[in-house]
Amino acid sequence: MHPSILLITALLATTAIWVAPADADDKPQSLLDIYNQALAHDPTLASALSANKAAQELIEQAKALYRPIVSFSAGANATQADVRYKGTGVPFPNGVRSYEGYQYGVEARQPLFRKQNWVQMEQLHTQVSQADKQLHLALQNLMLRTAQSYFDCLIAQDRLDLITAQKAAILSQLEQAKANFDVGSATITDANEAQARFDLVIAQEIAAQNTFEITKRSLQAITGEPPRQLAKVKADLKPHALAQNMDQWLKVAADSNLSIQIQQDMATLSGQEIERNQAEHLPTLDAVASYTEASANGSNFGFGSDINTGTIGVQLQVPLYQGGAASSRVRQAVLNKQKALDDVEIARRQTELDTQTAYLNLSSSIAQVKAYEQALSSSQSQLDSTQTGYDVGIRTSVDVLNAQQQLFAAKRDLLAARYQYLLGIIRLKAAVGVISDSDLADINRQLG
Repeated sequence: MHPSILLITALLATTAIWVAPADADDKPQSLLDIYNQALAHDPTLASALSANKAAQELIEQAKALYRPIVSFSAGANATQADVRYKGTGVPFPNGVRSYEGYQYGVEARQPLFRKQNWVQMEQLHTQVSQADKQLHLALQNLMLRTAQSYFDCLIAQDRLDLITAQKAAILSQLEQAKANFDVGSATITDANEAQARFDLVIAQEIAAQNTFEITKRSLQAITGEPPRQLAKVKADLKPHALAQNMDQWLKVAADSNLSIQIQQDMATLSGQEIERNQAEHLPTLDAVASYTEASANGSNFGFGSDINTGTIGVQLQVPLYQGGAASSRVRQAVLNKQKALDDVEIARRQTELDTQTAYLNLSSSIAQVKAYEQALSSSQSQLDSTQTGYDVGIRTSVDVLNAQQQLFAAKRDLLAARYQYLLGIIRLKAAVGVISDSDLADINRQLG
């Protein structure tokens, strides 16, 4: 079995071991739990694995190009002839002849020199190499898709939880405003403002619940089953600055990105196609051996025969003119190679763009986490001060509502920034082409 298939098989076997404990208790599902489910149930990966297994058969097809070709043939015929001999002294009588004939034979042909077969063998090996890279790319894409859907679901879940908490805080403020109005210590404006905020957060809660359900369905499309409670980012998460600069990441991407390598294989395949078509102008040489037995119970001369024939030799074929088709195929292959080289450049530039974008986004998220941590601390202090001012009568309930809203927004943005930081690590390594399951394990240790 090919090493790439062994790799996926081992991953699937490991999945069965890892997933079982997660289903045995009520602990939150971690990123690794979800990824292991995806390994076992994602249809996109299953499709890529089937395609890779099919591509491995090209190896046997390549070997067959220089193996002997053996064929068996057989036939039977019935003949009726009206014979009229001319001239004198013919010893055979005129008349109608009816007779049957039977024949069968075996032919073996061993290619000795066929340049196009050698080139085609190289092409088939290139296609297998390309299929292996496509399988590994599908596995890398699964890691990215799983992490993206996991954190999308977490963001939606946190947004819903924060809105629910905000609704409870606004409801408390609304009840207090109504009570103060009833005793004459506040105006109806405070109660109306709190009511408006409460009605708005109800609408936001409905939208957040819908978004949360959609993200769960998106995750289910990868894993095959709806997720339970997901493990969240630890509160003490501390982002680390990037050790390598952008140029270093770009260099790694140029060497490791699978999309570039797949297009390079396509360019190699196009060059081999030129060589294969050019080989159609060359002679071919085969060793041929055959054995035939034929029998007939009559003939035009009136008697039958049994003939056994064995032959062995070599056969040389020299193509002289094919109507210009071979030359046309060469020109077509040359143009296709140029297209393949252009596609390599497209893949290289897209990889550079993806790497630069992922690097800048990750750098930004690192700074954002620190900024939102400070913003959260400041928002909490502001809310405490505003609440104290409201209690002593120098601030209004609207001020308290505004401070609460700012605090919840800071919490939401901080959580989102932390998720974007962790997801940014995966995106950068996926863009470069060096993402592995150990990277998911590193991210998983930041969850709890």
